[in-house]
Amino acid sequence: MKLAISGKGGVGKTTLAAVLARLFADEGQSVVAIDADLDSSLASALGVPNAEGLTPIGEMADLIAERTESGKKGYGKLFKLNPTVADIPDKFSIVHKGVRLMVLGASKRGGGGCNCPENVFLRTLLNHLAFQRDETLILDMEAGTEHLGRATCEAIDALIVVVEPGRRSAAIADHVQQMAKEIGVKRVFLVANKVRSPKDLETLRDVLPKGAPLLGSIGFDERLMTADLEGRPVDEVGGKLFDEVRAIRSELLRQLKR
Repeated sequence: MKLAISGKGGVGKTTLAAVLARLFADEGQSVVAIDADLDSSLASALGVPNAEGLTPIGEMADLIAERTESGKKGYGKLFKLNPTVADIPDKFSIVHKGVRLMVLGASKRGGGGCNCPENVFLRTLLNHLAFQRDETLILDMEAGTEHLGRATCEAIDALIVVVEPGRRSAAIADHVQQMAKEIGVKRVFLVANKVRSPKDLETLRDVLPKGAPLLGSIGFDERLMTADLEGRPVDEVGGKLFDEVRAIRSELLRQLKR
């Protein structure tokens, strides 16, 4: 299973990514969780100890220069487009409770996708994880598709966009859905978070983009908000959150079989 999770900042995508990773790992599956968000909070959501020692891979200038053979030539110069990355997941990750965490770092932007050494290296790494390793991949992304190259999209089983009650969140979901289609993501789904009442969910359904099924919802929980603010793992929140995400995952698997 290869999943990418997106949504605007603070919407709860990292919480969903962490719980999904934990559910798959608890079933005995090998799980790689990728933090590709600027916020870089997936480690705390998973309760990974000493995660501050993980340098984002996109910031490893010397490593990227060596593997892409770009050196200090600067932009606009030739560099290697197929750098070696097979050893990266094992060398630059932390395994905690069956989940291998990697911190990708921010993707550089510009001109519809920057083909700089950093981006080429990160895309090659994602392609390797998606195609060459037989693990469940959970990719916690920014509110966009910058990290998803066209090759990676072929291996992604689903892009899940997390939304919360409100038109701004729904508008971002629509934007992400359109971007995903443009680069070849075939299956896009929605998950509602911070839902306080059935009316919240009903109102949200009216403004959500069409063509992306709603897999389910996660209720508003003060304990979850507090845990997030204090940097405590999702395991401490309680069973309700896991039950809700378990139902979301079941619906996802059902939809993918159709």
